[in-house]
Amino acid sequence: MLNLLVEYAKSHYLVAEPGFTSKQVRWAINVSRDGKAATVIELGNVSAKRNPGRRFNLCPDMSQPELTGGKAERCHFLIETAQVVVLILKGDEEKKERKRIEGKHRYFVQLMRDAGQAVRELGIAAGALESDVLLSQVREEMQRQKVKPTDKVTFCVDGVFPVEDDAWHDWWRQHRMGLALKSSSSKKMQMPCFATGDLVDPSPTHPKIAGLADVGGQPNKDALICFDKESSRSYGLKQSENCAVGKYSAAAYREALQDILEKNSKKLAGTKVIYWFKETLHEEDDPLRVVLGDDSIEEISSVMERNAIQRIGKLLASITTGERPELQHNFFYAITLSGASGRVMIRDWMEGRFDQLVERVAAWFSAIQMTNLSGTNLAPLPKMERVITALLPPRKREQKYKDWVKPVGTARLALWHTAVRGDPMPRSIIDRLSVIHRNAMVSKDWIDLLWGNGEKQEPALLSLLYARMGILKTYWTRKGGTQMDGQLQPYLNEGHPHPAYHCGRLMAVLAALQKTALGDVGAGVVQRYYAAASATPGLVLGRLVRTGQFHIGKLDGGLAYWYEDKLGSIWARIKDAIPPTLSLEEQSLFALGYYQQLVDLRLKKDTENNQTEKE
Repeated sequence: MLNLLVEYAKSHYLVAEPGFTSKQVRWAINVSRDGKAATVIELGNVSAKRNPGRRFNLCPDMSQPELTGGKAERCHFLIETAQVVVLILKGDEEKKERKRIEGKHRYFVQLMRDAGQAVRELGIAAGALESDVLLSQVREEMQRQKVKPTDKVTFCVDGVFPVEDDAWHDWWRQHRMGLALKSSSSKKMQMPCFATGDLVDPSPTHPKIAGLADVGGQPNKDALICFDKESSRSYGLKQSENCAVGKYSAAAYREALQDILEKNSKKLAGTKVIYWFKETLHEEDDPLRVVLGDDSIEEISSVMERNAIQRIGKLLASITTGERPELQHNFFYAITLSGASGRVMIRDWMEGRFDQLVERVAAWFSAIQMTNLSGTNLAPLPKMERVITALLPPRKREQKYKDWVKPVGTARLALWHTAVRGDPMPRSIIDRLSVIHRNAMVSKDWIDLLWGNGEKQEPALLSLLYARMGILKTYWTRKGGTQMDGQLQPYLNEGHPHPAYHCGRLMAVLAALQKTALGDVGAGVVQRYYAAASATPGLVLGRLVRTGQFHIGKLDGGLAYWYEDKLGSIWARIKDAIPPTLSLEEQSLFALGYYQQLVDLRLKKDTENNQTEKE
């Protein structure tokens, strides 16, 4: 993995020199060229809800040992947090913490003053920071614009950003060399680099990764490789010598990870999936983008959902026929990341051929697609986040997202592997989903959705329904075992061989019969008997069928005959052998049969109503 990240940095021409990195900056202090006026400007897309700021590709960067190596407080050069640059404090800092921040501020100003000998604009910026009047004005303006103490800040002079000028580079290299000489020790033994295999002087510490704060990481970045605990060391090796990587390779893999996190990452149930391809792809040829979903523009995302299967099918055909030979030898790589206690946690690693990826994604879409509630079209394809969170109960109003998704556990990777690697779905997932779905089906919200006008009122609940039904169908499609299991269709499967499926169908017809004969009766047959019928159909369904005969007697002759015929055809599939109990796995078939029969009833009802209107 490290070697592939280093190769990515090389192929994408990313800067991989220690002491330099790319950074996102939200704010800039614009100083007049005479140094007598200063204003605060917001960078990036100021109209965005969460503006990340502007990215500068070549910024000064200090490693952790460099930051903590001296007796005095140290900080980064040219780009730092607002609390360091202009002393914007939270207000609740202890005296010791305030003293530490003030020490960093003095160090920042001194760096700017020293660098001003090489770049005149930096000296002007340092002069503005040394002016109590200007510093106070900038601080007040930042507070008016609600600048957070942790927001990154840089400088510009009359609109010109010194960070984009390379005039300070040589000065910065010399400054870092001086820091290294002060903390240098005896010559280190060379070791094989884990990333390249070359003999290198192992970097004692590695640069940290930003961008994982929303999945358990630290705001001040996390380390991918670190050995700060005695139990993690061996053979007398210290720090990162336990996983020797040269300083240039360490900088390269960090830059690669930062670039991929910015361009191809997706938050997925408490983790982040990042991925890339050996050869660069056009956006429309990226199958993982379709699986994970694209939230950048809602309209494009909706179009992608509607046309995903057709586009992936065309892409697969173009590869197999040789129309796109450049794609046949491409590869994909995907990492699942999260943060924990200042460390980057690698939750999963996948790599494989691009043509196999397209084939498996096409199979995933085919397996998970389900007819919509009206029965007129296929439902929108669920994004991976919706598929995974479909295994969870509803999120409580005050519940944090990270606490809500925590119980997903290993099911997250299992579903991800099912979609991307074509793995069978574990039985534990279907057992878990059967319990959650069975309990939900008797709630008023779900009954209103399925039997009322909830389709227009609850889009979130509707997407959850489609995701759960798609998971059930995918499980049985991948499981196989009988002729029909591998051929489940998105719509009603009247020829399915398992009686549990037809027990669910029977429940849907009995509920429709009651609603047709009696109208809205409050707590109907579904709310009172669905949970029991799905677990012990032998004890419940026979009694409900006998009650249904009284309902048929209240109907007109044609409608009564139709219901009798429908019940008779389902009984013929069950063959007078209603299972006394159903396992959780079999209850998933009950739920699938119930839903698909209900959709079929709604479709026929709408068709008959339209025919009546035409007549």
